[in-house]
Amino acid sequence: MQADFKELNDRIAEIDDLNRIQSLLYWDLQTYMPPNGSEARSSQISVLSRLVHERVTSEQIGKKLEDLRPLVSQMDSNSSEARAFVKIDSAYSKLTRIPVEWVSEFSRLTTRAHKFWAQAKAENNFELFRPYLENILEMRRAYSGFFTPYEHIYDPLLDDYEPGMKTSDIKEVFGFLRVRQVELVQAISKCPQVDDSFLYQDFDEKAQWDFGLEVIRKLGFDANNGRQDKSPHPFTTRVGAGDVRITTRFDPGFLNSALFATLHECGHALHSLGLAPEFVQTIFGARIGPGSGGASMALNESQSRLIENLVGRSYQFWQYYYPRLKDYFPAQFQEVSLEDFYKGINQVKPSLIRVEADEGTYNLHIMLRMELEIKLLEGTLAVKDLPAAWSEGMHDYLGLVPPNDSQGVLQDVHWSAGSFGYFPTYALGNLVSAQIWEKILQDLPDINDQIRQASFEELLGWLREKIHRHGTKYTAQELLISLTGSSIDPNPYIDYLTKKYKQIYRF
Repeated sequence: MQADFKELNDRIAEIDDLNRIQSLLYWDLQTYMPPNGSEARSSQISVLSRLVHERVTSEQIGKKLEDLRPLVSQMDSNSSEARAFVKIDSAYSKLTRIPVEWVSEFSRLTTRAHKFWAQAKAENNFELFRPYLENILEMRRAYSGFFTPYEHIYDPLLDDYEPGMKTSDIKEVFGFLRVRQVELVQAISKCPQVDDSFLYQDFDEKAQWDFGLEVIRKLGFDANNGRQDKSPHPFTTRVGAGDVRITTRFDPGFLNSALFATLHECGHALHSLGLAPEFVQTIFGARIGPGSGGASMALNESQSRLIENLVGRSYQFWQYYYPRLKDYFPAQFQEVSLEDFYKGINQVKPSLIRVEADEGTYNLHIMLRMELEIKLLEGTLAVKDLPAAWSEGMHDYLGLVPPNDSQGVLQDVHWSAGSFGYFPTYALGNLVSAQIWEKILQDLPDINDQIRQASFEELLGWLREKIHRHGTKYTAQELLISLTGSSIDPNPYIDYLTKKYKQIYRF
C-alpha cells in the first residue's frame, strides 16, 4: 500500500511542479513581460494548462484511486493517508467533469484578456476589454454547466474558492453583515470626522519601498524565501518551496496604497511559507485544480487581512513604527501626532477603490461585486451595461459615483482572469480574521505588548502551528471550528469594528 501511495503522490508532485511553472509565467506576465509577449504567453500557458489537466484526470490516477479505495476504507479517516486520498479523489471527481479543450481555451483567453484589461484601465476604455469579458463570461457559464444540477449557477464557481459553501449561504451572511455595517457607518458619519489629509502628500517611491520592506522583514518575510516587485494589481504567488513572491503598487501622492498592499501580501506570503516541510509537493500543499488557494480562499484571505488590519492598523503597531515612518518622511509628518496618524489611517469614509477601502466600508465593495457577478451569470445584466450597473451599485452601496471606468468597473484584475466566485471570499476572510484574532488574544494575552515592541516571533509561531503548517490537510471549517468552536461567524468582526471605531470616533 505504501508503494501505491508513493506512486500516487509522485504524480501529484509532478502536477504541482507544472502548476508552479504556470505560476512563474503568470508572475512574469504581471511584472516584467513586455506587452507584445502576450500572444506567445497565452500559448505557453494554454499548453501547460492542457498538460496539467490531462495528467490530473489521467486513467492512471483513476485506476490508482480505485485500487486504494478498499484499503483506505479500513483506515482511520483522520490519518494523513486517508485524508490525502479523500482530497485527491475529490479533486479527480471534480476535474474529470471539465473537458480538457475548455481548460486549454480558457487559459488562452484569460491570458490574452489580462493585456487588454491593463490597457483598458490605463486608457479608461472599457470597450477594449468588453469583448474579452463577454467571452470569459460565456465560458464561465459553460463551466457551471459541467456541474449540473446545481442550486444556483454561481455555486460551482464559488465552490472552487470556498469548498462546500453555497450562494444562499453567502447571501445570508452578507444580508446580516450589510445591515450591521451600514448602521456602523451611519453612526460614524454623525460624529466629528477624522482628518487624513496628511496621507495625501508627496511620498518618494523608494522611501515607501524601503519602509515597507523593513516592516515585512520584521514580520517574518525572509528575502531568502521571497521577493517583492511592482504590478498594476498587488498579488502573491507561490512558485515553490522557498520561493514566494509578492507585488505592490505605488501612489506617490497617497501613502496607504503601497503601505497596506505590502502588509496584505506579506500576510499571504507568510501563510504560504509556513507550510510544513513534509507537506511540500503532497496534496496538502499542491496546487492541482481551479481556485486552489489553501484550505479555502476565506482562510487564505484571513491571514492577509489579519496582518494588514488586526496588526498593521492597530495603535500598538504604530507605537513602534510611527517614529520609523517619520525617519523616512520627516517633512510630511513633523506636525502629525501618533494619535492623529492612527486615526487617519483608520478613517471611515466611502471610497471608490476597493483595495484602499477602510475596514468599515470594505465589505460593501465585495457585496456589490458579488451582486454584479450573479446578475451577469444569470443573464439579467449584459456586459455592455456593466459600467452603468457598477456606477449605480456604487451609489446604492457607498453613495459615490466613479468619475470614469478606470476607477470603477476596470479597477480589479479578477474578471480578466475569469475569477468569478472569488470576490465573496475577501469579505469572508475579514470575518475569519476577527474570529482567529479573538483566539490569539486568549492564547497570547500579552500579544499587544509584543506588537508594541515589533516582536512578532510568537505571533508568527502561533499562526504557523495552528494554521499555516497544515496546508489543506483540514478543511477551512474544520480548522476554524477546532480553533474557535464556530464556523464562519460575522459577529466577532462586527464587535471588533464597533469597539475600534467607538474609541476613534467617540460615539
